[in-house]
Amino acid sequence: MKKPSGKEYIAPWEKAFDAVLSPLDEFIHRQTTSGVLLMLCGAIALYIANSHWSEPYHHILKTYFTIGVPGFELSMSLHHWINDGLMAMFFFVIGLELKREILVGELADPRQAILPITAALGGMIVPVVIYMGINPDGHTRDGWGIPMATDIAFALGALALLGNRVPKSLLTFLVALAIVDDLGAVLVIALFYTDTINMVPLITAAVILLLLFAMNLGGIRRPLPYILLGTVLWVATLNSGIHATIAGILLAFTIPMQPKYDPKRFLSQANNIVDKIKDSYKDDTSVLTNGLLRTRIQALGEGVQRVQAPAQVLEHKMHLPSAYLVIPIFSLANAGIPIDWASFGSVITHPVSLGITAGLVGGKLFGIAGFCWIAVKLGLTKLPSDMNFKHIVGVGLMGGIGFTMSIFIAELGFAQYAQELLIAKTGILLASIIAGLTGFIWLYLTANTADYKQPE
Repeated sequence: MKKPSGKEYIAPWEKAFDAVLSPLDEFIHRQTTSGVLLMLCGAIALYIANSHWSEPYHHILKTYFTIGVPGFELSMSLHHWINDGLMAMFFFVIGLELKREILVGELADPRQAILPITAALGGMIVPVVIYMGINPDGHTRDGWGIPMATDIAFALGALALLGNRVPKSLLTFLVALAIVDDLGAVLVIALFYTDTINMVPLITAAVILLLLFAMNLGGIRRPLPYILLGTVLWVATLNSGIHATIAGILLAFTIPMQPKYDPKRFLSQANNIVDKIKDSYKDDTSVLTNGLLRTRIQALGEGVQRVQAPAQVLEHKMHLPSAYLVIPIFSLANAGIPIDWASFGSVITHPVSLGITAGLVGGKLFGIAGFCWIAVKLGLTKLPSDMNFKHIVGVGLMGGIGFTMSIFIAELGFAQYAQELLIAKTGILLASIIAGLTGFIWLYLTANTADYKQPE
């Protein structure tokens, strides 16, 4: 067989070997792209809901699908499969992000964590107070959790459009803030948006969760056992009365964060295998015909997998389907808001819509910027050297973009009230547009690239 010539062909994807992205850079890049896709799908859903396709659109969402075998069947509408099933995958990724940030990320150092945690607390407390001030009683009060959530994909997408006009530390601050915000939203869903508790499925879920932690402590690093037990955990959580997506968060926290190989051991083995690869390469340069070369390359690949933490590997792999599949589908299924322009004025002045808009736009701004200002003045924390309070105000405005999680909580809070759900979604959409535009304009006009130097 003729051996390949020495001329090397570099395919475009091979350039990935030269591209080194930190976990944060990779996260920001994917969330930014996801934000653009989310906007597109939201616009499509809005168009469909206000066109002649509206009736088939809602009919498809209400269609029931059943999986399982007789006696062990699970039947839900497509809308519920998306919100309870697919979104569990989204929450799983959120859980992995939370775990990484708490253990090794921006929230691992208490001194660095104080600022985004304080901002997130303010951004949750003040919007809730504003909403409950406008909706003090009645069933409309059930929507109090809606304005406390920030959509990280939308917010990062809007912030990234400013390019080098804003420091990278501002993106880092927003990521940490939004992750703490997501944790708050998850706790609210688990504690306050659960109607009834069924003890047998709940106990089953607890036993499975203990088993998952035991697997972690026992050194099991393969993802398949966790995924299989995680599926059972999801079914048990669904039947327990607690919202099924919480299973995604719980499963994420059981995934091992400790790799099988430490870097020192990996480096030693990798150097040894590379030497063997060089020896095999001298005999035959083609990986197709040189079996020994191929097996040693595979061994090196296996070592590369084992030196990485399983949780980080899964986060990397799951980000793609979560950001580019799950969230866009959720947007298509939930952003279809029929708008009656004749009654639009009464819709946006309804207490539910007013509470959400005031909470997301004003509450997030005063909560985030105000709590940060108080924390800095009290000496509890300080701003990064390349950030100022103009930047904090901009993030406070963009924090009012509450699309995904806000709609999700609205679906729970107003599940029995179709009219209020529609009004809530309208308020979320209006508030997110106002917050995104004002935040972008504020930062564009006030951010001065001369105030800091971007890293090369």
